[in-house]
Amino acid sequence: MSEETKQPTPEEVEETQAVPEPSEETAPEEETEKSEKKSRKKKEKGYTFTREQVEQMELAAKQLESVKDQFVRLTAEYENYRKRTAKEKDSLYQDARADTIREFLAVYDNLERACATEGDDDSPHKKGLVMIFHQYQEILKKLGVEEIEAQGQPFDPETMNAVMHVDNEDLGENVVAQVFQAGFRLGDKVVRHAIVQVAN
Repeated sequence: MSEETKQPTPEEVEETQAVPEPSEETAPEEETEKSEKKSRKKKEKGYTFTREQVEQMELAAKQLESVKDQFVRLTAEYENYRKRTAKEKDSLYQDARADTIREFLAVYDNLERACATEGDDDSPHKKGLVMIFHQYQEILKKLGVEEIEAQGQPFDPETMNAVMHVDNEDLGENVVAQVFQAGFRLGDKVVRHAIVQVAN
């Protein structure tokens, strides 16, 4: 018995006719549209300037560079000014300290002479003077004042004043033979020069 030929239904016939086959003409059109969109985007991203605008931008760049240079110079000048004023302030402070200490050195000299006078070392008066003199020396040390070592040292015109010369074969040339008045320094600053006698 042979199989009966199955006839397609009307719905199947309509579906078959409704599905369009892909045409080769649609692909180039889509590619053309895509390329046009890309070209439009490129044009939108790009910028064009007139000659006047370019000159204005170059002028603005030069002005910006000039302002930067001025800022750097002003910063350097301010830093130098700050260091200079700090140094001047410290110098003024040291000068004021030195001037004040110099006025009190006369009292130091009198105490030193009083302690050097001949007398009974066991007397309460002499012991009291020695104690005051030692206390005075400690105060000067706390203030940073140092006595200039001159006795037996080579003569130094920066820290000493020579008022006399003496011939002494036991001492070398330009060696301090005697100190008449002690000299003092405060740090690197000489508060008072030592008054000395120089040999040979």
